[in-house]
Amino acid sequence: MSTDSPQPVSPFARLLGRAAHIEPREAPAVVTAFLLFFCVLGGYFAVRPLRETIATILGGDRVANVWVVTSIGAVAIVPLYGWLVGRVRRAVLLPSIYGFVAVSLAAFGLLFRARPESLAVGAVFYVWISVLNLMLVSVFWSFLLEIFDGAQVKRLFGVIAAGGTTGALVGPLLTDLTVQRIGNAGVLFIGATLFVGAIIAQRVLVSIWKEGRTGQAAPIDRGLGGNPFAGFSIVFRSPYLLMLALFVVLLSSVNTFLYFEQLNIVRDTFPDTAQRTQVFARIDYAVQTLTVLSQVFLTGRIAATFGVRALLVTVPLVMVGGFLALAALGGFAILAGVMILRRWGEYAFIRPGREMLFSRLDTESKYKAKNLIDVPVYRGADLLVAQLQNALRAGGLTSAGVALLGAGAALCWAGVGWWLGRRHEAATTSGERAAGSLGR
Repeated sequence: MSTDSPQPVSPFARLLGRAAHIEPREAPAVVTAFLLFFCVLGGYFAVRPLRETIATILGGDRVANVWVVTSIGAVAIVPLYGWLVGRVRRAVLLPSIYGFVAVSLAAFGLLFRARPESLAVGAVFYVWISVLNLMLVSVFWSFLLEIFDGAQVKRLFGVIAAGGTTGALVGPLLTDLTVQRIGNAGVLFIGATLFVGAIIAQRVLVSIWKEGRTGQAAPIDRGLGGNPFAGFSIVFRSPYLLMLALFVVLLSSVNTFLYFEQLNIVRDTFPDTAQRTQVFARIDYAVQTLTVLSQVFLTGRIAATFGVRALLVTVPLVMVGGFLALAALGGFAILAGVMILRRWGEYAFIRPGREMLFSRLDTESKYKAKNLIDVPVYRGADLLVAQLQNALRAGGLTSAGVALLGAGAALCWAGVGWWLGRRHEAATTSGERAAGSLGR
C-alpha cells in the first residue's frame, strides 16, 4: 500500500535534491535508481572501448556485415523478452537479466584470455554486446516508467539519467587506467563486477516499488501475460508509436553516418589495439563529463520549463549545422567536435526525452512496444544505413557527400521530434490517457 509518512533522507539524496526537486518519499527510489543505472552503464561502458577496438580490427566492411547478424539477433530477442515479461514476475526477471549479463561478461573474459587473436570470438562479442546494450537500457527505463507517473518523470528522469552517465564516465576511466596491466580480457571482469552491483540495486528498487513508496499504488507483481509478439501489433496500430519508431530510425542514421568515419580515422591513426582502447575510453569519459553536468543541472529544468519538445528538437538542429561544417571543412578536428556534440546531446537530452514520451502509455506498451522500438528498430536502421553508406562509398560518394546525407537525416529527425513533443505535451496538458490518445 502507498505510504505518505515522512521518509528519512540520506545525505546523497539531499545532494541530488539540489539539482532537482525530489520529494522525501521519492528519495529512496531516486537514489536506488541512480545507483542501479550507474552500475548498468558503468559495466557496459567499461567494456565498450573493447567493442570499438574489435571494430577497428574487423574493418568497416566486416562491421557492416556483422551488423546483419546484430539486426537478426535484435529481432529474435523481442519475442523472447516478450515471453519472459509476460510470464515472469518483474521481481525475478529484472535481477536475473543483470545476472545473466554478469555471467556472460565473465565467460567472454575467459574466452578472450584463452584466444586473444580470435576474430570469431571478437565478432561474436561485438554482436552480443551490441544487441544487449540497447535492451539493458530499455529494460531499465521500462521499469522506471512503471514506478513514476508523468509529472515525476519530468522532474526526476534527468537526475536519474545522471547516475547512468556517471557510470559511463567511471567505466571507461577504469578501463583506461587498467587495460595496459590486465589486458582487454581483464576489462570484461570489471564489467561483470559492476553488473553484480546492478543485481543488488535492482532488488532494492523492486522492494521499494512493491511497497508503493513513491506515491503510486502498490502494484501486483505478476507477468503481464499476452502474446510475446504483441509489441509488433501495438506499434503498428499506433501512429504515435510509429512516429517514435521513425524518430529512432533517424537517430540511428545520424549515428551510423558518423560511426564509420570514426572507425577509419582511429584505425589509421593508432596502430596498437590497446592504445585504441585507451583512445575510445578517453573519448567516452570526456563526453560523459559534459553529459552528467547537463543531466544534473539542465535536463529536468529544460523539460519542466520548455517541455519535452525542446529536448527532442535542439540536438538534431545542432547536428544539421555540424554535418554542414563537416561537409565544408572536413578533417579530424571537425569530426571529433561533431561526434562529441552528437553523443553529449543524445545522452543528456535525447535519451531522457525519448523515455518521457512513453510515460503516458499502458504497462504492456512500456515493456513490449518500447523494447521493439529500442532494440530491433534501432539495430535494423543501423544495418540499412551501414549497407547504404558502403554501397554509396563504393559508387564514389565522398566524405562530404556522406556529411550532406547526414544533414538531411538530422533535419528530418528534428521534424519528427517536433511532432512527437507537440503530441505528448498536448496529451499531458489535456489530461488524456495514453490508451485513449497517444495509444491510437
